[in-house]
Amino acid sequence: MFTGSMPALVTPFLNGELDLDKLKHLVEWQISEGSTGLVPVGTTGESPTLSHDEHEAVIAEVVKAAAGRVPVIAGAGSNNTVETIRFVEFAAKVGADAALVVTPYYNKPTQRGMVAHFTAAHDCAEIPIIIYNIPGRSIVDMTPDTMGELAKLPRIVGVKDATGDIARVSQQRATCGADFCQLSGEDATALGFNAHGGVGCISVTANVAPKLCAEFQQATLAGDYAKALEYQDKLMPLHEAIFIEPGLVGAKYGLSKLGLCSEEVRSPLTGLEDSTKAAIDAAMAHAGLL
Repeated sequence: MFTGSMPALVTPFLNGELDLDKLKHLVEWQISEGSTGLVPVGTTGESPTLSHDEHEAVIAEVVKAAAGRVPVIAGAGSNNTVETIRFVEFAAKVGADAALVVTPYYNKPTQRGMVAHFTAAHDCAEIPIIIYNIPGRSIVDMTPDTMGELAKLPRIVGVKDATGDIARVSQQRATCGADFCQLSGEDATALGFNAHGGVGCISVTANVAPKLCAEFQQATLAGDYAKALEYQDKLMPLHEAIFIEPGLVGAKYGLSKLGLCSEEVRSPLTGLEDSTKAAIDAAMAHAGLL
C-alpha cells in the first residue's frame, strides 16, 4: 500500500500563522513531481509547535488536496496516549489512509509500555498504523521483538525506521514478516535500507527534490541499484546539507530558493546560519535543482 518516495511535508507559515494556500500548492507540486504519498504533521511538519487545532487543520487540508490521488499518512503521534488516540481518531474521520505514530518521547516507556501505547492507538479507530521508531528524538528504541509482537495486530502494518541501523530491516523481516511495510526514515541510508527489503522512504529531502527522490526510489524498487547509485551521488550532498541544522529548517530554506514556501519556522527553531545556506545552495546546484 505504501511504497516509494513520500515527503514528510513541511508546514508553511506566514506571519506566524498556517499558510494553507501554500500547503495546497505544495501538495499539488509533490504529486506532479512523482511523490507516491504524503506525510503531514510529522516532526518535519513542526508538529511539536502546532496547536491541536492547527495539527488537525493541516491533516484535513492535505487529505482534501490529495483527493485520493496518493495515500496520506497523517502524523498522529504524541508521548501522551490519550492525545495520540485523539489524533488517530481524527485522521480516520477525515479519510487519511494511515496514521504515523511515534514511539513516546520524553517519558522513556519500557517495551511493555510501548506495546500498551500502540495497542491503544490500534484499537481506537479503523485505520492502518505505521510505527515511527526514532531513538535519536524519542530516546527509546522499539526492539524488533516488540515490533513483531505489535505486527500481530491487524492494523499495525509497517514502520518508519529512523534508527540508521540498516540491519534492522532484516531483523524486522524475521520478527514481523516479509509483508510488513518497512519505510526508511533516514534519507542518507535509504539505498541500503531498500536493498535489505525496505519499500520506500518517508523523506525530508523529498520536500526539496521530489522528482529525484521519486526516481531514486523507483530504481531501487525495480532492482536497478546501479541507476539508484547515480541518483544517490546526486542527492547525497543535499541529504547532508539539509541536516547541518534541524532538517525541517533546511527543507524550508530549500523550498524558499525554489519560490515554493517561506523560510519561516517557529521558536525554538531559528533560521539558518549563512554557512548552512551556502552548503544547501551548493548541494541543490550539484543535484541540478538551481
